[in-house]
Amino acid sequence: MAKVEGIQVVPPHNRLIGDMPKIGIRPTIDGRRQGVRESLEGQTMALAQAVADLLSSELRHANGLPVECVIADTCIGGVAEAAQCAAKFEKEGVGVSITVTPAWCYGAETMDMDPLIPKAVWGFNGTERPGAVYLAAVMAAHAQKGLPAFSIYGRDVQDAGDTTIPEDVREKLLQFARAGLAVATMRGKSYLAMGGVSMGIAGSIVDHSLFEAYLGMRVQTVDMVEFVRRMERGIYDPEEFQRAMAWVKANCPEGKDYNPPDKQRTREQKDRDWEISVKMALIARDMMVGNPRLAELGWEEEALGFNAIASGFQGQRQWTDHLPNGDFMEAILNTSFDWTGIREPYIVATENDALNGISMLFGHLLTGTAQIFADVRTYWSPESVKRVTGYELTGRAAGGILHLINSGPATLDGTGQQEIDGQPAMKPYWEITPEEVARCLDATTWHAAMTEYFRGGGWSTKFLTRGGMPVTMARLNLVKGLGPALQIAEGWTVDLPPEVHRILDERTNPTWPTTWFAPNVTGSGPFRDVYSVMYNWGANHGAISYGHIGDRLITLASMLRIPVYMHNVPEERLFRPHAWTAFGAQDPQGADFRACRNFGPLYGKY
Repeated sequence: MAKVEGIQVVPPHNRLIGDMPKIGIRPTIDGRRQGVRESLEGQTMALAQAVADLLSSELRHANGLPVECVIADTCIGGVAEAAQCAAKFEKEGVGVSITVTPAWCYGAETMDMDPLIPKAVWGFNGTERPGAVYLAAVMAAHAQKGLPAFSIYGRDVQDAGDTTIPEDVREKLLQFARAGLAVATMRGKSYLAMGGVSMGIAGSIVDHSLFEAYLGMRVQTVDMVEFVRRMERGIYDPEEFQRAMAWVKANCPEGKDYNPPDKQRTREQKDRDWEISVKMALIARDMMVGNPRLAELGWEEEALGFNAIASGFQGQRQWTDHLPNGDFMEAILNTSFDWTGIREPYIVATENDALNGISMLFGHLLTGTAQIFADVRTYWSPESVKRVTGYELTGRAAGGILHLINSGPATLDGTGQQEIDGQPAMKPYWEITPEEVARCLDATTWHAAMTEYFRGGGWSTKFLTRGGMPVTMARLNLVKGLGPALQIAEGWTVDLPPEVHRILDERTNPTWPTTWFAPNVTGSGPFRDVYSVMYNWGANHGAISYGHIGDRLITLASMLRIPVYMHNVPEERLFRPHAWTAFGAQDPQGADFRACRNFGPLYGKY
């Protein structure tokens, strides 16, 4: 059993520069005094408070901190009060706005005009006052002014004075808020490219303009020699290094060395590989978010870090042909725990595939959970499995499965050894127990890297993901002339009989982690069958997040003006800005492309 006695959950904190974004609640009202406005003040403010209470009680940031809501000081009946609200929101650090009203208001005079803040409007469905009329009017104003907003309108009529939030409205408020907070959280942060292009993988040709125009982020590029400099000059915390090494020896058991005897590294080389691997993890983390301890050691510049909310490590081949691979570094940073305790996972993309790194970042910000990075490696048809193993696939796997396995690491959360209601899961770090940490560690072995791939040695993770988890695989692709486009596949992890898994798994590199994935199929288009999903996937990598979160990803993408060209999310779960309907009500997917091109990237020309 892994030795995790006394492991603690790291208290929620913001490890990046900049305050966490807040949600601004804008209570709008009919500005006519001497009877009309006065009769609505109480209900309007009560609705605003109800929305704030819902969001602050249900949501947390991905770092575990509570989400704060800011309500305008007064109801907004016209331009002056809209300006007062905007000034307060700017001062308070609001990154997302929700307008609420039970009545008619003056649309263009009361609307949120900030072009960079995701915005929604809840127009109360009641008969006494025309909240729905205001909703329609202000949506027209948002569309006409090129400021897309999300429309929220309850299905059922409510009575005047009712300040409860119907379930359908509740779902839309939460979905909008999660995506809006993700947008606001990314703004001003960095992607840290540790190295350059890995083996010609296009996703690691990091496009600075993509990050700047669509995500509001900057890119910081660091040559991999920076790892050598910091190791040789001792630019890391030596005391933490010793703690980390002791933790690794206690909790990261070595598995079988699959290299031929003449290609195996000596015990001395393997011990050195462990030391370098642990130092690499410390150094990559310090570069991402900084480390005050380095300043105490005389390295003030290095102590600052690069304010990186995500990163990627090139590794292959210039690094891995000579030095230990980055598998341990990537695996442990992407995991929700290490020698420091149970803490927020970092986002580190294998092979510096920044496009997959963005996909991982989206999933993490929307769920708070760790993300699996994997190759979308093989489609196994039922016929192929039967031919090779004699086993007939059944259940969710009956139509075939995708072998998700990577020539690098995946988060140890991906073992599926955490649980929700007795079922395998990947949870936000603040919900993970020490016992679940131990199970994840016990389900993982560490194997000497295959030297035909990694001439410099290193350690690779090996585990098998438990079946029965709802998951979503996503990938952002970049297309000449189109720009970024997202694809999404919801589905399930599945179990195979141990011997069947062994036979299939050992047909490729047996030192890598495996997830057997069965996407949900629809019988048409790219989701006609499992083969079609594999055939239409846009790149060799995918980011896998716990839960069926395709609808959240679609909402987030629309805020950023990134079209979604392939998904299997049911139509009733789609939630995009109201103006998207004007670009083709009978063709939602085509309308998405047209709307995104029309409004352009959130932060400017690409």
